[in-house]
Amino acid sequence: MKPAYEHVEFGKDCSVRVYHRRLPRIPFEWHHHPEYELTLTMNSHGKRYIGDSVNDYEAEDLVLVPPDLPHTWASNRSIEPSSPQVAIVIWFDGDWARRMADCCREYEPLRKLLRRAACGLAFEPPAGEWMRGRLEQLLSNVARERLSAALDILCMLADAPGQPLASPSAFNQASMGPSGHEPEQINRVLSMIDARFAEPLRLPELCAAASLSERTLTRYFVQHIGESVGRYIARVRIGHACRMLADTSLPVAVIAARSGFANVANFNRQFKAAKQTTPAEFRRQFATAGSADQDAEARLTERSPSLQRKRKSSGEKNGEASAS
Repeated sequence: MKPAYEHVEFGKDCSVRVYHRRLPRIPFEWHHHPEYELTLTMNSHGKRYIGDSVNDYEAEDLVLVPPDLPHTWASNRSIEPSSPQVAIVIWFDGDWARRMADCCREYEPLRKLLRRAACGLAFEPPAGEWMRGRLEQLLSNVARERLSAALDILCMLADAPGQPLASPSAFNQASMGPSGHEPEQINRVLSMIDARFAEPLRLPELCAAASLSERTLTRYFVQHIGESVGRYIARVRIGHACRMLADTSLPVAVIAARSGFANVANFNRQFKAAKQTTPAEFRRQFATAGSADQDAEARLTERSPSLQRKRKSSGEKNGEASAS
């Protein structure tokens, strides 16, 4: 299932976009966009799809999605049936956030947040509850108040406990590759892994590309990536396999081979360990959700213009409101 592209309209003279969405149900809308997205979902429970991560979610679900990583939430009923489901969305540009950190030392935490969110980040419930307490400012009619609240929330989240979601390089998005914040030697190795993950990769070969000893490369990976070289390669391969399971009807054996696994048994074993489900069941989850909402892409195409002021009346008719 190919993700739809969503164009995010920021509005005139606005650095961030705040969107207040109220719906009787959250449809499966598999999509991506080049902006970062912080979404707080309230009075809702269902399935959350972020890249190759599929999880159940509950009230006050707070997630930061990096640029161009496909994602959606899907829920058929509210926790409190008499009230709509609510999503508070903050969209912002990564370059803008880094410039803010460059200009103002007070916003240095933004760098840490973007780094932590490279694979998507689901925050623990207290963070969602804290953000809910800032909604009056965040949904203010005054643009400066919205901006101030958004910056406070993003800086607070830089140190908030959270769980990474997608595999490295999930869905082959450029934003998931080398970031420029790691040492150049590590970036060379990351680029090599991204280009040749389906081939046998030996540690001495990677060390030669980085001009580092095996001990130093191993230490750099743990320090800058947070895991061993072998585990990183395995997660890249799993992420590629997930993309093919979701987007194609190729047999599992073919997907295993094209993702760098020597045989199907090894692929099934590593996939189950990484995703707590089998490749076939992972594919079924996407197929089932997509077939339940066959007009999802059409609705998403209609939703993007509703972010613009000129379509405000249409958004309100559908139980949606926005602030830019």
